[in-house]
Amino acid sequence: MTLAMLSNPRRVMADYDTVLTWIIAALLSIGLVMVYSASIATAEAGRFTGYQAAYYLMRHTIFILVGLFAGIVVFQVPTQTWQKLAPYLFLFGVVLLLLVLIPGVGKSVNGSRRWLSLFVINLQPSELMKLFAVLYAADYTVRKGAVKDSLSKAFFPMFGVMALVGTLLLLEPDMGAFVVICAIAMCTLWLGGFNLKIFGGLALALPLAFAALILSSPYRMQRVIGFMDPWSDPYGKGYQLSHALIAFGRGEWLGVGLGASVEKLFYLPEAHTDFLLAVIAEELGFFGVAAVILLFAWLIVRAFAIGRQAAMEDRLFAALVAQGIAVWLGVQAMINIGVNMGVLPTKGLTLPFLSFGGSGVVVNCVAIAVLLRIDYENRRVARGLPI
Repeated sequence: MTLAMLSNPRRVMADYDTVLTWIIAALLSIGLVMVYSASIATAEAGRFTGYQAAYYLMRHTIFILVGLFAGIVVFQVPTQTWQKLAPYLFLFGVVLLLLVLIPGVGKSVNGSRRWLSLFVINLQPSELMKLFAVLYAADYTVRKGAVKDSLSKAFFPMFGVMALVGTLLLLEPDMGAFVVICAIAMCTLWLGGFNLKIFGGLALALPLAFAALILSSPYRMQRVIGFMDPWSDPYGKGYQLSHALIAFGRGEWLGVGLGASVEKLFYLPEAHTDFLLAVIAEELGFFGVAAVILLFAWLIVRAFAIGRQAAMEDRLFAALVAQGIAVWLGVQAMINIGVNMGVLPTKGLTLPFLSFGGSGVVVNCVAIAVLLRIDYENRRVARGLPI
């Protein structure tokens, strides 16, 4: 313990990233307020909600509390334990994805079979799979470090595993989760130092693969057409996007005021889930959206910084997990923001930490707990203390 530490007790007590903690607190708080604002009209008009205006607020509050409790528990788990469990957790995730596809077991909503009913709540396995994919990809990269330049020994096994997961997700269908998990796997391999020629080939092959997926599915083709020109059919395939753009236009610089959105009054579908950012734009304006984007950017920078510190301490698995979490949350946030702004076609992905949704909020909190644990271990290793 240095003289500087003795003269400043707060430095000794700072065993976790306080900046990251405040970023997450800000995102969760904004999400709680905006979910309530965006869902009031829907809750008051719904028979299954008991016509209670605070229905979604109460449920979202419970999800956040469960997520925080789960995060506290997960923070106690050493990173080495996650490395040992990574293959088994990934296999468990695959089993859950298979269960979703079984008629009578998986629950179908709006034509998609993505949920398992747990009586009180609905579990979305694809959300868990994102976390499991981060852990598995990091563990796989560490294990294959000696043969990382081999196409047959290093790349093809991971490609086969991801192809299996991708197939299960596309059968739901959940292309958004498929894109996020592919990004996690590919970025983790790249950050782990795998052969760059492989990624050059992927840069050419992946756009062709996605084009084939779009052309092979009529509903995906309709989404792309609607995304390219939503005003050509504003009451049909372009309905969601056109109303999201109207919300952004109405918000201007400072917004129409908290709670004063018109689009959330049964014009904009999924206002409290997939299109929450459009309500933020309408009520809080440009500066509200900019604040959300800056918070996500800050979160990603902190996550990569934690990963870089772990790499400097020669903790490769922890480094890749931290960076994988950054890629996951960054890509998902970018896609959701892009969809709301009309830059990307609709994917059905929620905005991490903000949108209503039990599985997403809880898993996001768990992911941050893992990230904070990595940072905690980094600090102890730097001080020469046991993990």
